[in-house]
Amino acid sequence: MGRSRFLRRLTAAERRVWEAYPTGEPVDLRAGDRESDDPAGGDAWGPERTVRAEVLVALLLGAREREPGRAPGLRLSGAKIVGSLDLSGAQLDAKVHLLNCYLPGTVDISDSSTRSIRLRSCHVHRLRAARCRVEGLLDLDGTTVHRGVRLDNAHVVGQLRMSHTRLHPRRGESAPETRMVDAFAPYSAQEIADRGVEHDEWALWAGGLTVDGGAFLRRMHATAGVRLPGARFLGGLNMRGAVVEASRTPAVYGDNLEATHVEFSAGFTARGTVRLRGARVSGVLSFDLARLSDDVRSLHLSHMQVDELILTPESIEGEVNLSYSRVGVLLDRPGLYPDGVHLNGLVYESLRGGWKVAERIEWVSRDPGGYRPQPYEQLAAWYRRIGHEPDARRVLLARQRARRRTLRLPGRVWGRLLDGVVGYGYRPWLAAVWAAVLLATGTVVFTVLPPTQIDPDEARRFDAFVYTLDLLVPVTVFEQRGAWEPVGWTRWLANVLIVSGWILATALIAGATRVLRPSSNS
Repeated sequence: MGRSRFLRRLTAAERRVWEAYPTGEPVDLRAGDRESDDPAGGDAWGPERTVRAEVLVALLLGAREREPGRAPGLRLSGAKIVGSLDLSGAQLDAKVHLLNCYLPGTVDISDSSTRSIRLRSCHVHRLRAARCRVEGLLDLDGTTVHRGVRLDNAHVVGQLRMSHTRLHPRRGESAPETRMVDAFAPYSAQEIADRGVEHDEWALWAGGLTVDGGAFLRRMHATAGVRLPGARFLGGLNMRGAVVEASRTPAVYGDNLEATHVEFSAGFTARGTVRLRGARVSGVLSFDLARLSDDVRSLHLSHMQVDELILTPESIEGEVNLSYSRVGVLLDRPGLYPDGVHLNGLVYESLRGGWKVAERIEWVSRDPGGYRPQPYEQLAAWYRRIGHEPDARRVLLARQRARRRTLRLPGRVWGRLLDGVVGYGYRPWLAAVWAAVLLATGTVVFTVLPPTQIDPDEARRFDAFVYTLDLLVPVTVFEQRGAWEPVGWTRWLANVLIVSGWILATALIAGATRVLRPSSNS
């Protein structure tokens, strides 16, 4: 009796859906005109295109018996579905395919288990799918969601498709805009999600999401952040050409994300930080031809592990943080980092991008936090590994010069002396140059103004070259110092030669120690 009353209340459009459901036949309520079929104007659609959400819920929950040998399914196009499509906690056997539909209420599949769900080119008030399991495809291609999508801890066994989707956050719907603090703007040490920002502030709230197939968010447009901490994309994450405009949150928040590959490329645009702290990417993470901007930090990629990082955006504004990450291959280009780059703790196997040594040295010196020894040592180790020992020495010399600027005055003076004499041990040939200059000077002077013999009874022949050399050697070898006494102003020259000999010897020993133990000054 109750079912009969329910059937009598069905409109013509609803009856068509009711009759088609057991066989999965499509029901098309579109007028055939592109403008009038645009779901953006679905509020004006009349009763001939209106279907109550409760009718669809009843069908999906088993109000109609199956037909033997046929697979039931909801395939509906061009409908205005009034009310909330509440399927939370349900076990659904039928596929759901809505095309060009207008849904002014909430679609809720939270905690449900279902087969493929396709909401293509629709206008949806809100989608709630937390903790759901989709045994197939979750397709939102071309759909506009006005009050946010929740996919936290959901599991999509097939693919997630959100290409050309437009997402807006829930904020402003009913709850006041709480937690709107200026401190969120820079996304500094304690980033947004750690400070309790609720899902109302995000266009896509999908922490803990698992997608076994590929996740395709190509050319998606979100007017608030995309939240993906702990998400797992076993078939990769593709956001080529997507646009994410965030004002209160990071544009992409993907701490501890796992993926086989990630594409933020081909025109991907982020207004706000892209944060992937602690992410694990077993393939390529690409920012090729992306447009990245933030007032403070455009990329936060610290503590990450990735096989290959392609960092060749079209434009970038804001700092880049690569601290404590492990990268197999890093492909970037000179002049990429306009506002500084954090490299302390970064380890890489290979560098690509056509950089000159001087450009790489400038790269490791641009840490906004000041001098850090590890980036220099890592760069020098890479040059050594590829057989460029002279380039490695240039990097380590630059490290000593950068460190010198952090010392007190005595240390800076001694450092300049070491640098000028032997290049901190990385240019030992400088000591030979200084020795040759001093030796030549002494030889000429003492040839013109020879010293007097201290013991005139001893038979000796004076040699200006040997005498000068004996003065330069810290420990007398040729026994010339004690045999001859400089005269006049040449006494000062002799003392300068003796002191210079000690300085050269000390600098050579100190420099050799630095070369043999390059991390001792870290």
